[in-house]
Order: sequence, then C-alpha cells, then structure tokens
Amino acid sequence: MKLPMKPELALAVCALALFHCAAGRASPIRHVVVIFQENVSFDHYFATYPNALNEPGEPLFHASKNTPSVNGLNEYLLQHNPNAVNPRRLARRDAMTCDMEHEYTAEQLAYHSGLMDKFVEYTASKHCDPGQVMGYFDGNTVTALWNYAQRFSMSDNFYGTTFGPSTPGAINLISGQTHGAAPPNLTEVTKDGTLYGDADPAYDDCSHGAKISMSGKNLGDLLNSKGLTWGWFQGGFRPTEYSGGKAVCGASSRNIAGKTVPDYSPHHEPFQYYASTSNPHHLAPASAEEIGRNGRANHQYDLEDFWKAARSGHLPAVSFLKARMAQDGHAGYSDPLDEQIFIVETLNRLQKLKDWQDTAVFIAYDDSDGWYDHVMGPIVNQSDSSLDADCGKTSGYPVRCGYGPRLPLLAISPWAKPNYVSHSIADQSSILRFIEDNWSLGRIGDQSFDEKAGPLTDLFDFSRPSYMHLMLDPYTGLPAK
Repeated sequence: MKLPMKPELALAVCALALFHCAAGRASPIRHVVVIFQENVSFDHYFATYPNALNEPGEPLFHASKNTPSVNGLNEYLLQHNPNAVNPRRLARRDAMTCDMEHEYTAEQLAYHSGLMDKFVEYTASKHCDPGQVMGYFDGNTVTALWNYAQRFSMSDNFYGTTFGPSTPGAINLISGQTHGAAPPNLTEVTKDGTLYGDADPAYDDCSHGAKISMSGKNLGDLLNSKGLTWGWFQGGFRPTEYSGGKAVCGASSRNIAGKTVPDYSPHHEPFQYYASTSNPHHLAPASAEEIGRNGRANHQYDLEDFWKAARSGHLPAVSFLKARMAQDGHAGYSDPLDEQIFIVETLNRLQKLKDWQDTAVFIAYDDSDGWYDHVMGPIVNQSDSSLDADCGKTSGYPVRCGYGPRLPLLAISPWAKPNYVSHSIADQSSILRFIEDNWSLGRIGDQSFDEKAGPLTDLFDFSRPSYMHLMLDPYTGLPAK
C-alpha cells in the first residue's frame, strides 16, 4: 500500500501498518536519520547503474536479476554527447578529483535552458583538466551505494531545491527557504535578502570571514514546538580548545591522498545560521540523556554524541549526520572511497540497534558540485534577478530558481521497497516534508518549498516491513563476510 500524505488518512494508515504507529504519527517510522553528504550529481554516481565495467583489481559489481533501470546515460549520450567532450568513466584509482565550479549562475549557464551542453564552459574546474567535469564513477568505486540501491530504494528524479553551492542546499534541507538572510546584500553570497552562496554562520565561534544569519522558522523550531527529540550531529563540532571564551575547532583528519583536512566546516551546519537553534560555543550536552532534548547544546552536537545517544537507548526522533570533511564526499578534499567508509560504518552500526526496525535513513547530498548530469528538472519556482540566466519571471523572492541539479537519494530502511527506483519528482525539501508529515508538524510558511515538495512515500511499503539488513565492508563496499 502506498502511504497517502493527507493528514486525515493518517490514522487509517496506522491501523494497517502492523500497529507500529503512535497517535499523531503517519507511518511506522519512529526515527528518521538523514546522512547529508557533499557535492555529487546523480550521473556522477549512477550514470551507468546497474552496469559496471568490472576492471581487474576493482571490487566486482553484478546487478540482481530484474533490477529496474534508471534515467542514466545511454549509449548515444556516452558517445555523442552535446557537450564539448564525452562523459568519461573514472576508475577507482581516480577517486580523488578536482572540485568543480558550482555557483548559482554558473550552473544555470551550464544547463543552457535545458540543452545541458555547456558544462565544460561554465562548471569545469579552472585548476585541472576541464573535461573532468564530465566524469562519472560506477559500481566498482561507489560500490556500497550501488549495493544499497540493490537491497533498498533509490530515486532517479530527485533535485537540489535551487541552484547553487553547499549552504543554500543545507538551508533548503531544514527550511525550504533561503530568503531571510542578513546582511541582505553581501557580495557573492546574498542578494535582496536571499542566500545564494556560501558564507559561514553568524552564530558559530568557528566561523571565519563574511558571516550571515537567517530569520524565519526551520525544522528544529517545528520539532521543538511538538516536544520531539532531534539533533544535527557533525564531525569536528566538538572544540579542541577554548580561547578567549570562544570555541576553537582544530581537529583534522587525513584523506586517502594523504592530505590533512579540517574536520569541521561551519558553512555545512545549517542550524547555526538561526538564533533559535544555534550552539555558538559548541557546548557539549550535559549527559547522554540530554542529547536530542533541550539543553545547553541546543540540539547541535558532535557525531560522537549521536552514538552516545544510540547506545543509551535515546536515539532521537530526527537526526542529521554530517561526516567530517575528509569523509563527506566533497571533491577536492574528499572522495567516494573516504565517503564510503563513513556511510558503511554508519549504516552497519545503525542496523545493529534495536531501534532499526522502525528507522528510515535517507542518504542525500547538498549540491551537485557542477558535475555533469543530463537531466534538467522542472522549474517549479521562477526567478528573474540579475544573477539568473533564464528562469522566467516571478513576483516572489528572488534568486531562488529551482529545481536545481539532479542529485542522488537513497532510502535505507526495513520499510524501504527492495531493489526499487522511484521516478517521482522530489527535491531536498521533500525530506523536510516527509518529517513534517510523519509527525504532523505543519509547514514552514513564507514561500518555503515544503509546500511544493513531492512526497517520498513512494520509496516505502508501509503495509509490511522486509526487515532486511545489509552489512558491507567499508573499504570495498561489498557484502561483509
């Protein structure tokens, strides 16, 4: 049975879902975990799914029979692409790549009004081979994600809510609303009160350079109003010291290329932009029991705190997990192999919890990094600012052209449909809406994209759980022995 999103049908759905639903909850899901990674287009990771080249020396991937197809790169697009160069497969040895250009206007120019043929000119890295922007990995490198797609559910029609880099993507995830930024006209970051670029949050001791704040409501405010437990858990959030009364985020890690990378990125932490949900001094929770609840940490934590809560039986209702930078998948300082270690180790641990039976995990991304993708999503929100290439006319807030680039989305859960691909249109704010609807939180308001967001219930079958587990090797991405 496909779960309706209408609130008036929630009780009927609950009655049919093996009595796992509590009053006011629209599905059997009691815990949502969002693993929010960095800078990947759909084609960059799933262009040829489910067919991998299987070169010697790389982990082998063989798809299950009757694996559904995805809207990937067909033979014509691989051999006769309209861009300046054809797409190219990146082998496992090529995992560490350059960071591409992925600003708000550049991505629109690359899309060229839907012709999708100007990526080399506008989003290719200025510091390496411009043809690399057309690169894609297959199941011999992003092996774990392809194996999760085989066992659970994925979407091939999921988009960034708007065009642009990391910070707008993170803000759209938790509020669907990038308007309300201050200062309102900070060059290359905000325009007429709308955030469209990267800048560190004003309410964070570890921020540097230009800083912005956001007004309005976010998901944390909605969850707090219902007394639900929640938290954002990010690698490197715990300070290494305090200096002059301010937190210092000095932790670092090494990636597979041997480069030392800071663990914490302030502009990846969306709740720190809002006064109501920030933890400026990175204060630790007073106890494991406090994690997810109101306290001095104000729902903003280090990743270690998530596992403290999980081990003590206090898994929050809603958790956002952000890897330390070396493992977040962002090209230039991270990569698919370091990212795979984080994702697999996280999911292996989650599947061992007693709470796993009523948990839904979403693996999602903040932006495309400018990597080539051949699909242009529907423009559901127009914008005609001086920063827009061709996005129609609007009387609403400016610099919010969307949907933006197509991104990967996977749903990992005992309730996820096995080996299933959803073709329903959705975006980053669909995750926000899924949480809003599951706990009857209401909407953000003020032109938030949560009003437009497509549902994600197509990824699940709430009439019966499969109770599937899939333990993988974090280094190969293959089933663990």
